[in-house]
Amino acid sequence: MSSLGQPVIHLKDVQFGWQPGTVVLDIPELLIHQGEKVFIRGPSGSGKTTLLGLLGGVLTPVAGVVSVLRNDIGRFSPARRDHFRANHIGFIFQMFNLIPYLSVVDNVTLPLGFASKRRENVQSMGVDARQEAIRLLNHLELTDPQLLQRPVTELSIGQQQRVAAARALIGRPDLVIADEPTSALDSDTREAFIRLLFAECEAAGSTLVFVSHDSALEALFDRSVALNETNRASQYRPLGQPEVV
Repeated sequence: MSSLGQPVIHLKDVQFGWQPGTVVLDIPELLIHQGEKVFIRGPSGSGKTTLLGLLGGVLTPVAGVVSVLRNDIGRFSPARRDHFRANHIGFIFQMFNLIPYLSVVDNVTLPLGFASKRRENVQSMGVDARQEAIRLLNHLELTDPQLLQRPVTELSIGQQQRVAAARALIGRPDLVIADEPTSALDSDTREAFIRLLFAECEAAGSTLVFVSHDSALEALFDRSVALNETNRASQYRPLGQPEVV
């Protein structure tokens, strides 16, 4: 990138362990700026999913500062972290986590019921939630009006992936986090999906953190972070200790 925006993520001396006396994540520093598209790579056991849990406030560090949008979210109460995550962070999960009994459109608009800021962002665009959901779905190449009213269980894996992305993007969250969302797709489909995701993030001014073990995707991003090098715990984990997820 030619110029860097304000820091969106700043981890400083962060440690996390599942049990007292163990450390599975030990990151001296990680800095990601507004508008960046960052690829975080690492083999199984390097701590990718644990890191995303910390960034999203699902987990809290045992030491150090996890600053997201200039908030030390590790110090928030559980309820405040939930509220912060709903309003500011869009997640694309590896298994998508769509609601099977809801239609495609209803799955996409679901976060707006919990996130007043994202709901206000949609209203400021002069459209309602349904219109914005359909716009996102159309841009992500889901254009069949009949398909949009079907339960998501009737969609292909690639179609479900696009629904999950639209759900994460609706309401223009400040941060979009993607956890291995392309693992079930072939290489051509993966790259096409990522370029569509980039376009929506750029239009919204959202920062994208994309985690994958697939190094073939790395060149598409502004920069990459090798987590097995950044996470000192992956270098000194004792024999017999379970791997990080």
